[in-house]
Amino acid sequence: MTDKIPDAVPATLPVQILAQLPLAEDNPSLLIVEDDAAFARTLSRSFERRGYAVQHASSHDEVKTLLVTNSPEFAVVDLKLNGEASGLACVQTLHAHDAEMLIVVLTGFASIATAVEAIKLGACHYLAKPSNTDDIEAAFTRASGNVEVELTNRPTSIKTLEWERIHETLAETGFNISETARRLGMHRRTLARKLDKQFVK
Repeated sequence: MTDKIPDAVPATLPVQILAQLPLAEDNPSLLIVEDDAAFARTLSRSFERRGYAVQHASSHDEVKTLLVTNSPEFAVVDLKLNGEASGLACVQTLHAHDAEMLIVVLTGFASIATAVEAIKLGACHYLAKPSNTDDIEAAFTRASGNVEVELTNRPTSIKTLEWERIHETLAETGFNISETARRLGMHRRTLARKLDKQFVK
């Protein structure tokens, strides 16, 4: 009988089992933190075809469980998890576990405020959805930044300023919609409509 480690662990296994399985030594290890099971499965298979040993977590608690026995080299974290949970907490935990880990944050609610918070907490890059495997893998290689990025003189609109203020407050409250609405002096339903309207498809 051989003790050979599989190249990739199926993303459908319970996280309690995943946490006990070592990652393949010859493959770059990747953790996907995503509560959309279908998207996580698609992304996992795509990275597995590229030779990554992929594991999946759908919550902050599952991330902490996996880190007990594993230390991935790369991580992809969805900013908005189930309910009102924020992926920023996952970024913070992953970075604290291993400061060398390359973490890319994915979000359907792109804003400067959340991008800044993600980078401050340890992410190497921030991508708006939809982003594919090529985009994410390229983001891992751009961790050092680019001093030649093109600057723009386009003025900021009132709507953009409002959007940034909303997301700055969302980040401050850990993506608690009710508390964000209270701090902004806005009805919760009004805030929910604004977020739905601006969601990046």
